[in-house]
Amino acid sequence: MMPRLLITGGAGFVGINAASHFLSAGWSVTLLDNLSRAGSERNLSWARAEFGPRLAFIRADVRDPAALRGAVLGQDAILHLAAQVAVTTSIVDPITDFEVNAAGTVNLLEAVREQVPEAVLVYASTNKVYGQLIGVERPVDENLPLDPHGPYGCSKGAADQYVRDYARVFGLRTVVLRQSCIYGRHQYGTEDQGWLAHFVHSVLARRPITIFGDGHQVRDLLDVRDLCRLYAIVIDRIEDCRGQAFNIGGGPDNARSLLDAIDSIAQLTRVRARYSFADLRPGDQRYYVSDIARVGRVLGWQPQVGVQAGLEHLVEWAVDLPERLQLAS
Repeated sequence: MMPRLLITGGAGFVGINAASHFLSAGWSVTLLDNLSRAGSERNLSWARAEFGPRLAFIRADVRDPAALRGAVLGQDAILHLAAQVAVTTSIVDPITDFEVNAAGTVNLLEAVREQVPEAVLVYASTNKVYGQLIGVERPVDENLPLDPHGPYGCSKGAADQYVRDYARVFGLRTVVLRQSCIYGRHQYGTEDQGWLAHFVHSVLARRPITIFGDGHQVRDLLDVRDLCRLYAIVIDRIEDCRGQAFNIGGGPDNARSLLDAIDSIAQLTRVRARYSFADLRPGDQRYYVSDIARVGRVLGWQPQVGVQAGLEHLVEWAVDLPERLQLAS
């Protein structure tokens, strides 16, 4: 019998790549998504055409506890990717941000606790739980205290801690991955989230880019294929990592400034990038690079796809995307 995986937010960029990875490895996959994000319906159509009846879909929202209780039944593992993902949106509407990110996560944890307490639950947290990191210009490890800045960081940080605590208090098999700057195919980025893909789509469409800050902000970049490999390792080795949190990104070897990334995209596309500068946004980190030593020690994982190869893979996909003008606007 094929193992069964539920992916919340499964029609999003990371979700659809994870679905492809696990379906190719022989899993049965169910996606749960409310299809609110641009590009999600196209991602779902692609996956259905690619994998057929092995892929199931539930149109639902993590704010609906009854839908979650039904969705988790019979699942061996859950990837919890569903989220409100934009920092700026969280400032405009902090209530919805909290309801989706924090309360939605507790809804899912309760559904797992009640229905499938032996299932593995992997939670996609964020580097934003560490806050602005003023004065920090070194790779960030998991010993740094959480200090979220802004509603998005707070809601994700609250969920992060609930996921860990459900392992301690209720014995659930949960893991937290604090992810940083994931990129790859099927990503329709915006200024607020998925910035590398946003840069790619904008350059190809010959649209100007707004850089918030001076462009020298540094991030570590992780190809989504490396992230999906890690998801599989975590599920397979859950007893080595249950209840733990790991910082997940490209690490120091894959750290780039925004301006460096734009230059690389321009070289790959042979299109001159046009950009202007604006003030930093609330909560923006000037420097964030993941220290990935702990996940390496515990699970033996490290990135295999370098930034240049990953960008080439993303650009090759984006060049042939007919919906780029609409979805990336």
